[in-house]
Amino acid sequence: MTTLSSKKQKENEEKLKIAVTTLQSVADSNITPRNIRKIVKDTIMVLQGTQDSVGIKAANAISMLDEVSQDPNMPSFARVTIWSAVSNLESIRE
Repeated sequence: MTTLSSKKQKENEEKLKIAVTTLQSVADSNITPRNIRKIVKDTIMVLQGTQDSVGIKAANAISMLDEVSQDPNMPSFARVTIWSAVSNLESIRE
């Protein structure tokens, strides 16, 4: 049982890293409006935090990204990239 949960934990941490990398491309883009970049950077900080479990970090990030993805000023590439990160985070299970 321990190896199964350990394996799942590693998978979840890998999914978290992929989501951070995906979001970093939006945060680093000059095309992305400043307010959206700030929220994406804040989301990355939440995902990289150490105080919460992987599942809680993912849930908080999904909430933040869901709100920002509704912004009408968001470039389409950023919206699709954020949706990709959200999809990845939604697959995290504890």
